[in-house]
Amino acid sequence: MFVADDPSFIADPYPEFARLRTLGQVHWHEGLGQFIAVSHAAASAVLRHRSLGRLWTDATPAERFASFNMLHRNSLLENEPPAHTRLRRLVSSAFARGHVERLRPAVERLAGTMVGTLAERIAADGEADLLDDLAQPLPIAVITELLGVPGDDGPTLVAWSNAIVKMYEYGLSDGTRRAAEQAAEEFAEYLRALADQRRRRPGDDLLSHLAGSELTGDEVVATAVLLLMAGHEATVNVLGNGVHALLTHRHEWERLVAGAKDPAVVASAAEELIRYDAPLHLFERTATADVQIAGHRIAEGQKVAALLGAAARDPEVFDRPDTLDIGRSPNPHLGFGGGIHYCLGAPLARVEITAALAALARELPGLRPARAPRR
Repeated sequence: MFVADDPSFIADPYPEFARLRTLGQVHWHEGLGQFIAVSHAAASAVLRHRSLGRLWTDATPAERFASFNMLHRNSLLENEPPAHTRLRRLVSSAFARGHVERLRPAVERLAGTMVGTLAERIAADGEADLLDDLAQPLPIAVITELLGVPGDDGPTLVAWSNAIVKMYEYGLSDGTRRAAEQAAEEFAEYLRALADQRRRRPGDDLLSHLAGSELTGDEVVATAVLLLMAGHEATVNVLGNGVHALLTHRHEWERLVAGAKDPAVVASAAEELIRYDAPLHLFERTATADVQIAGHRIAEGQKVAALLGAAARDPEVFDRPDTLDIGRSPNPHLGFGGGIHYCLGAPLARVEITAALAALARELPGLRPARAPRR
């Protein structure tokens, strides 16, 4: 069984996922202390089964992680109905497909400007960093504008977010855990002060809407933190992993360049990049009652994780699953999750990803990797 923090596994987990799928759809992973679902059918069942929920357990010792635990206890991601239903209802309209489509022209202009800057840096220096100059600043600029958070604070928010999400990894040092709590405390204080300003002087932004709603103060802060964190991470990872995949599969990059003016081609490419190299791999659930997944009993209280990268390469669902094909159809990947916790920001992420891909293919058709990337 794989070791979660093994560098060789992190570099390319897909051969191990393939081996596990041949042995069964669900396995017990001693190191993770939970079951893992590696087939598309089993992973989909984990995401959708109503007796498998997101049940938050405070990080311990609780007194050391007060802010980190507060952000998660009050997050819609870590709650089940009825709390989840209430929290999601209050923010879902901002991410509805129709509203997001109205943002598309602005996102496309922003992506074009950032790709122009990327091109200038390549011309001047011979190379530039895709993550620093496009993949990260684009979704941060969009989500901060949507929430009404000052754009100049974006780098600080990213630093806090990166420190907090380290807590979701395995084999953590005590220093990493302390840094996560400090970031959570500073992030919460920042947004609490901003929400207080919006209550006194509301604007036409999502944070004003949240601050003036029925949410408690902690729920406003936790929801805003979640949207700021989740509102950029998937897009960053899809663009980083995806552009690398395209540039190392030159035929597919050239297909994208040739079809960059066709929204259907770019949209199909985005879906395939989400499938091909999963932006987020492990989605965990806890059984609230005994559950059967692919013939395996998950007892009440036990944890099970859907491994989305493994599900995305399942040959029972995808023809030639290890082949990058930007025209793939159908493409029923699980990259945005499933069930009631399906990614709220999926429509916005798709707009950001397609805008960035189209701008890159249009403005930098000769783009090539400067060197081997570090995972």
